[in-house]
Amino acid sequence: MAKLRIGYGYDVHRLVKNRRLILGGVDIPHHSGLKGHSDADVLIHAVIDALLGAAALGDIGTHFPDTAPEFEHIDSRKLLVLTGRLIAEHSYSINNIDATIVAQEPRLAGFIGEMIRNVAGDLQLDTDQVSIKATTGEKIGAMGRSEGISATAVTIIRS
Repeated sequence: MAKLRIGYGYDVHRLVKNRRLILGGVDIPHHSGLKGHSDADVLIHAVIDALLGAAALGDIGTHFPDTAPEFEHIDSRKLLVLTGRLIAEHSYSINNIDATIVAQEPRLAGFIGEMIRNVAGDLQLDTDQVSIKATTGEKIGAMGRSEGISATAVTIIRS
């Protein structure tokens, strides 16, 4: 009988001028981008943490520390692929991923399909195994004031 394990991930980055906004591996046209050591893709970072947590393998900082020069400005999709391999090496398979992005702006609805295809493809999943949603901060708190963007992710893996 397969054992099911659940993982939860969360990430947040500040919005700053003169940076590209990358979410789910998609370059989103916007006047600001997310500040971070890598490309600061909060969606993919939350998914990575959810996967690592489900497998009890630590967190994104353990495997891809922001002090390591080899990860500076790295495309987070590369880290997602490596995480998928790590999950498989520990004899787990991914059942599904459910993620939510919190951003007051820009509107993300038109980019969700591409994000789903990116995450599914990088992890060798079918697109119906990946759900990504976006919501606003309702102008409340840091996300609502457009100071940053956050994402949460939940995953179920099985052995």
